[in-house]
Amino acid sequence: MGIIIFLLIIGAGAGFIATRVMDLETDILTTVAIGVLGAIIGGVLLRFVAHVAGWFGGFVGAVLAAILLIWLWQKYGPTR
Repeated sequence: MGIIIFLLIIGAGAGFIATRVMDLETDILTTVAIGVLGAIIGGVLLRFVAHVAGWFGGFVGAVLAAILLIWLWQKYGPTR
């Protein structure tokens, strides 16, 4: 029950701001519905982006670490 009240409060605020920014005249129910749906869609998209960014960040870190290891090997490793 708490999550529903939370979504309604956040949805009302987000919907109010969004309708004012977009200069849209809506009733209270529509404003809250826009905000709640926006919160759900935005939350899913942000989780997806964070997941992909986390995976990509790990990949970039792995490449940089591999480059560092190659450099260390060439600089301090056994000579041919």
